[in-house]
Amino acid sequence: MSDSENQQLKRGLKARHLNMIAMGGAIGTGIFLAMGDTIHQAGPGGALVAYGLIGVMVYFLITSLGEMATYMPVSGSFGTYATKFVDPALGFALGWNYWYNWAITIAAEMVAGALIMKYWFPDVKSIFWSILFLAIIIGLNILSSKAYGESEYWFASIKVITVIVFLLIGVATILGIMGGEKLGFKNFHSNGGPFIGGMKSIFAIFLIAGFSFQGTELVGIAAGESENPEKTIPKAINTIFWRILIFYIGTIIVIGAVIPFAEAGVNESAFTMVFEKAGIATAASLMNVVILTSVLSAGNSGMYASSRMLYSMAKEGMAPKVFGKLNSRGVPINAVILTTIIASACFLTGIFAESTVYVWLVAASGLAGFIAWVGIAICHYRFRKAYVAQGRDLKNIKYKAKFFPIGPIIALLMCAIIILGQGYGYINDNGVDWKGMIAAYIGLPLFLILYFGYKIKNKTKILKLDEIDLDYSEESNNEDKDSSIA
Repeated sequence: MSDSENQQLKRGLKARHLNMIAMGGAIGTGIFLAMGDTIHQAGPGGALVAYGLIGVMVYFLITSLGEMATYMPVSGSFGTYATKFVDPALGFALGWNYWYNWAITIAAEMVAGALIMKYWFPDVKSIFWSILFLAIIIGLNILSSKAYGESEYWFASIKVITVIVFLLIGVATILGIMGGEKLGFKNFHSNGGPFIGGMKSIFAIFLIAGFSFQGTELVGIAAGESENPEKTIPKAINTIFWRILIFYIGTIIVIGAVIPFAEAGVNESAFTMVFEKAGIATAASLMNVVILTSVLSAGNSGMYASSRMLYSMAKEGMAPKVFGKLNSRGVPINAVILTTIIASACFLTGIFAESTVYVWLVAASGLAGFIAWVGIAICHYRFRKAYVAQGRDLKNIKYKAKFFPIGPIIALLMCAIIILGQGYGYINDNGVDWKGMIAAYIGLPLFLILYFGYKIKNKTKILKLDEIDLDYSEESNNEDKDSSIA
């Protein structure tokens, strides 16, 4: 294959891949493991309010991203949009911020996967499983974008089927068809429910719910390698959000009805407790398989998202040129290699410096997803304003996000509340837990250093609306990128 043919990512992702990439990104350990604990903290009513509010915010964000990704389907997604629509310094900071977020997440998922395997193989060393899982993830990502999409389709399918089966069994248990007595919704009101702890508890769950929905933005990253993005992206955006919201809200209702919330999430997964209540003896093993699938899915998506973001930054001159190289299958191989090296280094700190360096690394990635969401809201606001300011007809935009400008503004404000609220839990009657507070916010100064460092070095300015280049074609986009790194 010639160099000229080897310049572009392959568009190998079909509509079904995009659907499952977005859905799989949002359905993970947040729903399988953390959901019971959130209900335990705030009651089923508090959990419904918190997840409902976050669901509205995510709807605004994903439709904003969908509008831009349909108009300009590039693998750099919101990193590229920030460079084109706001300020190159913002694009630089968002890109590197998102890259290290997922690189660290891969390491965290490898640790989690090894812990799950101890359930079946308690005598096998954890590092063996972590290396095996990392090798699987690398293999899937260096084959092709289609290999990633196909594997993620099946990983996500297992999670989706599990949630559907859980909801059906949960409803049957509530109605008394399974598990003996007809439960109804009396557990909602037990022990002073359905709201526990008032607004403070709802706010705490609000933060957890935000983490649970992180990953929905993967559909924007995948846009650069999707077939016919003008049709597949809007379809994915329109269907994904409602399915995810129904899954989360339905799960809260089922757990709240079947399990007294004082008992939920204390010692085991609420999913396992509901299955056991329905009389399924192998519930714990089944759920461990599903949770392992979630871990592999998150690591798989992390390798894909981080390598594509690094590739895009290299093409835009914001990362070393070597990371913009594609192999014969259209995979940014050097970007995958660097991401693997960093993930492995983070993993090793998890073994040798578990209580120090590793804690800080994971904490640093904690805010990165919310910072990315803030970037999406800002980019969409600027994109639409520039489009109108340049006298263009909005009818020519193939997919339009509803509720503009209220949508991105509300999403921006809610993300800001989450970011500012990170340290809320570290303030108590005894004062402030400064170590925890610093860990909660460490990601913010890292982002600001990236932003202002690039801005000062390159003397960038916020683009005026009439200066923003809204013209896009795949060929011109690649020419622009190549010239920027020449």
